Amino acid sequence: MSAARGAGAVPALVIASFILLLVAFWNRNDLPGNLAPLPALANEPLQTPTDRQPFTVTYNDVEYRVTPEFAYDITGLVVSFRHHNEDMSRMHRLAADHLNMVDICVIWGDNPRNGRLDRIDFWNGLFTCNFSTRDQAAWDAFRMEQLSNNHLLAADEDIRRRVQGLRVGDQVRVRGYLASYATGNGSSRGTSTTRTDTGDGACETLFVERFELLHRPRNDWRIAMWLSLAVLLASLFAYFRRPYRPYATRPRTSA
Repeated sequence: MSAARGAGAVPALVIASFILLLVAFWNRNDLPGNLAPLPALANEPLQTPTDRQPFTVTYNDVEYRVTPEFAYDITGLVVSFRHHNEDMSRMHRLAADHLNMVDICVIWGDNPRNGRLDRIDFWNGLFTCNFSTRDQAAWDAFRMEQLSNNHLLAADEDIRRRVQGLRVGDQVRVRGYLASYATGNGSSRGTSTTRTDTGDGACETLFVERFELLHRPRNDWRIAMWLSLAVLLASLFAYFRRPYRPYATRPRTSA
């Protein structure tokens, strides 16, 4: 290989790895194709009466009064999520709502085994879980009552840390209380207590006492993202470490 051809190989590798990095980053939160749903995902969420009395918790210097309505135990497949913090949500900051750490949209029952699940797009809004598809067969097979958007509340730092690492495709089990909660400044939020409602107020507000990651599938887009980043950095390093060599010119001859 000539010096000129060898010099051109590194910039080409930089460009190729950068393009792959962008594509992989864009698709990193797509549902993985190898979901392998656990048997526990077939179960409906377990909602039972509770005698737990209202209690107060303090997080980020704000005191919250939490009123449990039912004990709740849900195992589901995460199809989308949205973390909440002051930097991302002005509404949460104004309401001093630091207790709501994340919204997760999960499915269970027949839905995780829907063979056309990858044809459905899921995404979280500020307080909602949204989904759409142009595939009529995927839509017909989807069970609307086997999806829920869950506002997860926690003051426990260990729970918050584990929830922070959540990914699309994770199979999780969450236990605690369906609850309403309020702050001293008058802001409050209730909870749904049925899986068949829709629209405003249809989300489950869940004070979390236990959070378990049951299974995390391999995500090929995430693997490609990290590999392409490694190749990009290595090729950039090689490019800038290479000594400068001006292209050789062929001497001109006259006829």
